[in-house]
Order: sequence, then C-alpha cells, then structure tokens
Amino acid sequence: MERCLGLMAGAGILPGRAAAEARRQGWRVVAFAFADAPDLASAADRVVPSQVTDLQSVLGALGPEGVGAVAFVGSFAKRRFFAHAEQADDAGRDLSREGLADGSLGRMAVALLGSMGIEVMDQRRLLGPWLVASERLSTRAPSEAEWTEIHEGWRLAHDLANRGVGQTVVRARGVTVAVEAAEGTDEAIRRGVRLSGPGAVVVKAVADDHDFRFDIPTIGLATLETMEAGGASALAVARGRTLVVDHEAVARRADAAGIALVTLEDSA
Repeated sequence: MERCLGLMAGAGILPGRAAAEARRQGWRVVAFAFADAPDLASAADRVVPSQVTDLQSVLGALGPEGVGAVAFVGSFAKRRFFAHAEQADDAGRDLSREGLADGSLGRMAVALLGSMGIEVMDQRRLLGPWLVASERLSTRAPSEAEWTEIHEGWRLAHDLANRGVGQTVVRARGVTVAVEAAEGTDEAIRRGVRLSGPGAVVVKAVADDHDFRFDIPTIGLATLETMEAGGASALAVARGRTLVVDHEAVARRADAAGIALVTLEDSA
C-alpha cells in the first residue's frame, strides 16, 4: 500500500526539497501550501492551497488522502499566527489554546494528529543531508577577538534557546546588541548590525531538547546577505544541528564578504 505524507509547507525552498526527498523514499506527497514555496508544485504529487485561519479544512483532507504521517517544513512566520489568531477556526483555536509558544503549538499538534493516528515526522528524515558537519565553512577563521565574542555569545544563545526565547544573539565589542525573539534570525541580525555598526558577530545555538519535528535551525544565502549588508564579520552555528541551504553557495558568499563561518559543538 502506498504511503502518503502530508507536507505542511511554509515559505522558502525547503518544502520543495523535502517533497522531492520524500518521493525518492517512496512516499506519495500531498503538500498543504501555507506560503510561497518554490518548486513545491513540481516536487509534490498534489498541492493544496491552505490558510492558517482554516485548519479544519486541512485536517478534513488528511483522512480522504490517506495521510499516515505529517511533516512541517519551511518558514511559518510567528507574526502570521498573531495577526490571524482572532480569525482562526475551531481547529486553530484548539491548536493554540495553550498559547503560541513553539513548544505549546508542537504539543497540541502532536496530540491532535496523534488522535487521528497520524505521526508527526522528524524533519531530519527528509532534510538530514543538508545538516552541516564540518567545523568551518569559510576560508577565513575567526580572529582572537571574534572567538571571544563567539564563545560569550554561544553561552548566552544556548541558555536563551533552552528557555524558549530565541536561538540567535548578535554581539559587538563585548556587548550583546540583539537577541532573537519571535521575529526570526535574519530580522534579529538586521536589528543587531544596525545598532552595532561593522564588525558584529552572530551566534545561533540550538536548545538541548529542540524538537526537530517542527523546526530545523537554518541559515542560507539570505542570512549571509543580511550580515554583509550590515558589516557583520563572523557567524557561528551548532554543528550537526543546523541546516545550511545551498552549502557551497553560502561558503562562496562568506568568502566573498570576508565573513568567518564556523560551527561549534553543543558542549563548547
């Protein structure tokens, strides 16, 4: 019997890649598109335009499609949930009744889908090949001063991630100039470099109990472009737990901009 995966697709290129990998693994992919996701239409067997205010229609389609597992892939901007919370249908209100924190939404989604006999898939089953394993992606290594900022930022970012605040901090000259909250990595970087000026260091950590069913910490060309525009000089991410979109292109962009791009173990 053919297995069917319901792909809850947010914005960006990752849903298309996940759909292609799922089909390679033998899944029939029905993608519920909540945002613009390039290449999704050609990678999935079927695409269903969807809205966060009409989750009941999404849930109602899972049974007739024969969906046995669901994967959440792509960017689901938290501001959309805040903006549409009052217009949500009964399913949306049930999903968010414990709040809009990632952990609360995740627990409710697992419980709701589990009651329907549907597994929520770890995204690494579809996106694992893009997790960065090397210690350094750039030609340039951080300077001694940048390493000092990286290690200070790493401790803070890791603690904040464990507290459910955010994953990214921006530091410059011994000062933490920005901390990520609900706005996302690139917006936190943009705010930080605007405050610090050139030479800022960006650190992105991952919580010890991070739930990879709902998110894989990710950087890509947009991250490097945001850093370059603001004059940031170094970026450190969690080794083996961070996805790098278009690894080779990101490394080339880092080198062209003179940005040191490194990874750290969680115990660093």
